[in-house]
Amino acid sequence: MRYDDDMDMTRPIPIPAGVGAPHGQGHRAPEVGQQRGAAPGTNQPHSMQVRGVYKSFGSSHILQGMNLDFADNAITTILGPSGTGKSVLIKHLVGLLAPDAGDVLIFGQDIWKISEAERYELRKRFGVLFQDGALFGSMNIFDNTAFPLRKHSNLSEKEVKEIVMERLKEVGLERAVKKRPNEVSGGMRKRAGFARALVLNPDIVMFDEPDSGLDPVRTSLLNDLILQMHAEHKGTYMLVTHDIRTARKVSDYVGLIWKGKVVHYGEADAAFASQDPFVRQFLSGESAGPLGMD
Repeated sequence: MRYDDDMDMTRPIPIPAGVGAPHGQGHRAPEVGQQRGAAPGTNQPHSMQVRGVYKSFGSSHILQGMNLDFADNAITTILGPSGTGKSVLIKHLVGLLAPDAGDVLIFGQDIWKISEAERYELRKRFGVLFQDGALFGSMNIFDNTAFPLRKHSNLSEKEVKEIVMERLKEVGLERAVKKRPNEVSGGMRKRAGFARALVLNPDIVMFDEPDSGLDPVRTSLLNDLILQMHAEHKGTYMLVTHDIRTARKVSDYVGLIWKGKVVHYGEADAAFASQDPFVRQFLSGESAGPLGMD
């Protein structure tokens, strides 16, 4: 395996033992009868939960009573047709949008029943990789990656440099630190955005269409990197994507959203073996089924 974006990196990235094993194995589904809101086998709350969440924009009803408990320390992929609320869900989870009704719980806290200052602190426990990396065009790769540390910590520049270079090395960009986003390829921008998302050692990492705009080879390489970083750093990862190959490769759990509700959530192997008409149609890409062009 090798990266060759702009000939920036040609060294192979080693994948830790066990990363190539089938996903969905080694993680337990939520147990029946356990304490409400608790993670499996513990009395601790799940990292992320949504309870009866509704959200509308004018006459457009996006989320319509959404309920979901994310599996902790696992990779969950959220799939669904366009316009069903996947990106809106991300914005609710990070506290950028308030629900019209319902609860958004992060580490057991309803984020709209705490102060703005507390919500601000809670967001520091998130890392987000937006589409195309969402880098600052006026900053080079190093400064883009260092931005969260400089804004949210009191570390010295020496300490910032050590952390940033370690993260950039992990994603294969240690030789691109002085380049600006418009001087690198789309794949490199994604990796720089990933490094920035990890720089504060977040407990939760979210990916909004991480594979958009990438060819199949670079999508596969990015998926390998996601698996590697999760194996090394742990945490609760959530991906929103339309790419079924990405979902097959990286997911421990799969959630499907349709018409503003979760219609399926469970281990990835079970999702891809499901006989539910909508789940089967969407994951197989068949034209026959309940999902049409409307």
